[in-house]
Amino acid sequence: QVQLVESGGGLVQPGGSLTLSCAASGISVRLFAMDWYRQAPGKQRELVASISAIGNSFYTRSAKGRFTISRDDAKNTVYLQMNSLKPEDTAVYYCKRGPDWGKGTLVTVSS
Repeated sequence: QVQLVESGGGLVQPGGSLTLSCAASGISVRLFAMDWYRQAPGKQRELVASISAIGNSFYTRSAKGRFTISRDDAKNTVYLQMNSLKPEDTAVYYCKRGPDWGKGTLVTVSS
C-alpha cells in the first residue's frame, strides 16, 4: 500500500522560506515521477513542481525561480524548498505519485 506523508508546513512571513517533505512508503520514489500540488482556499488544485525518475525537474510559472524540488533516495523522501514566499503561496500542499495522494500540509504566508 502506497503512503505519502507530507510535513513541514506552517506559518511564515512574506519573503520567508519553508521546506516541505514527502515521506513515501510502499514505493521507491527514485522509480517514479513525483509531484507537488497545492490548493489555495476557493481555488482548484494545481501542479507546482515535478521530479522525474531520472531526476529532471519541472516547475510551473508560479514556482520557477523560487521553489526547488529534490529527492533523497536513501530516505525515500521528496522535498520542496520554497523561498521568497508570497501571500498567494498560501495553500495546502500535496505530494502525488500517479493516482496516490498524501493528505497535505498547510502553508500560510502572512505577516
